[in-house]
Amino acid sequence: MRDADAEAPRSSSGSGDDLIELLFFAYRDFVGDPDRILAQYGFGRAHHRVLHFVDRYPGLTIAELLDILRITKQSLNRVLKDLIEQGYIAQKTGTSDRRQRLLFCTAAGADLAGDLMRVQSRRVARALAASERGGEAPLSAESFLFGMIEPDARAAVQRLMSRRARKAA
Repeated sequence: MRDADAEAPRSSSGSGDDLIELLFFAYRDFVGDPDRILAQYGFGRAHHRVLHFVDRYPGLTIAELLDILRITKQSLNRVLKDLIEQGYIAQKTGTSDRRQRLLFCTAAGADLAGDLMRVQSRRVARALAASERGGEAPLSAESFLFGMIEPDARAAVQRLMSRRARKAA
C-alpha cells in the first residue's frame, strides 16, 4: 500500500489523543509547503500570516492585524518592516483617522500570497477528496476547525470572515 493510499487511523480511546497527534502532523505538512516557498525569499511563517490576512482583507489596520494574530506590536513591526521594505506590502494613512495605518498587498505581495494559498489549497482539496472517498462528510472539517477556536474568539473570527464573504458577493 502506498502512503498516499493509507487510511486515517481510527481512535480506539475516543479521548481525542489521536486527533491531537494528527493535527500536529497535518499542521507540520500544511505549513511545510509554504515554508519552502517562503525560504526562497528569506521569509518565515510570521511573514506568511501577515501576507495572508493583508491579502484577504485589504485595508486592514495595524490594530486589527494585531488582534487577529495575537502578537505584540514589536513582533509585528519587525515582520511588517521586511515586507514593506521588500515591496510586498504597502502602508497608507487612514482617511477618517490619520493616525491609522491601512495595509495593502502590492502586486508582488498578492502574487506571493496567491502562490502560498495555492499550495495549501491543493493540500486541503486532496484531504477533502480523500475523506469523501472514505464516506466521511467533508464539510464537517470546517465545523471541526471552527470548534477548535477559543469560544470567546469565535464571534470575532466569524465577523472577520463575513467581511470577506460580503466583499465577494
